[in-house]
Amino acid sequence: MDLKTFKASTKKNNPPRGISPCLEAMWYQAKGNWDEAHRIAQSEKSPAGSWVHAFLHRVEGDNGNAAYWYRLAERPVCTSRLDDEWEEIVSALT
Repeated sequence: MDLKTFKASTKKNNPPRGISPCLEAMWYQAKGNWDEAHRIAQSEKSPAGSWVHAFLHRVEGDNGNAAYWYRLAERPVCTSRLDDEWEEIVSALT
């Protein structure tokens, strides 16, 4: 799966089968279901999970909490547009 295919999947009612929890969280966020995306990201105890978690707190507008999760992900705090970071994360995970 690539970024284009993943983006297209967000037009469907259910996430693609067999994707990672991190990608599933990004899928739900793209669908506007922040709560489900956050629930999934919270359960992922990995650098990728922390990156997704950081992104979700940026979406929420809680930049202080986002900074904490970026540190756990060992990534700099992102300042690019949210849409650009969403694509960066999905591209890295696909």
